[in-house]
Amino acid sequence: MEKPDFMRVAGIRWYHGFVAAGLSNLNRIVSSPLGDLELQADGPRLLSLQFVGSSSGAAVPGKSPLLEQVEHELHEYFQGRRQSFDFVMEPAGTDFQRRVWDELRRVPFAQTISYAELARRVGSANGFRAVGAANGANPIAIAIPCHRVINADGALGGYSGDLWRKRWLLEHERRVAGMPPLDLFAVKGRFGAKERETAG
Repeated sequence: MEKPDFMRVAGIRWYHGFVAAGLSNLNRIVSSPLGDLELQADGPRLLSLQFVGSSSGAAVPGKSPLLEQVEHELHEYFQGRRQSFDFVMEPAGTDFQRRVWDELRRVPFAQTISYAELARRVGSANGFRAVGAANGANPIAIAIPCHRVINADGALGGYSGDLWRKRWLLEHERRVAGMPPLDLFAVKGRFGAKERETAG
């Protein structure tokens, strides 16, 4: 028995909606001096920028103006010709995490702050652990510069993309800005008394 026209139309609309939903998240692998980076976008918004191996979401390889823009801006950053990013990003997280990530974007290029200072800026002066966890959960590396947060005593702290990459990024930015290198420790255990739990 042939289906009525309205059922065929509804079926076609459902199918196209299903396909569109499945393809809404697109990804791209971008090479960098620190290894491959995986970009994930939903239309005009970047959802994730992670070192390959740390990405948590499924996406479909594809092309989009946004992915082209992100790749171009990343290349400029690594070449020392860009100090901030213009593409639209929308990381998924809790209200607190978003507040921390917004504050991270206010940390100037080649500058650093401590976990304690970051906690103070987001109105959680004693929330070192929560701030460290939000820092570690940042889904958009480099552009949301969680690498600029270090321990108050000068130790690197933690970094989900590996500490050698954090050190490289800090040294790269200082070099581009014409600033002397930081005196950094790579030893996680050298925390200040209040920051032992922030290795995010």
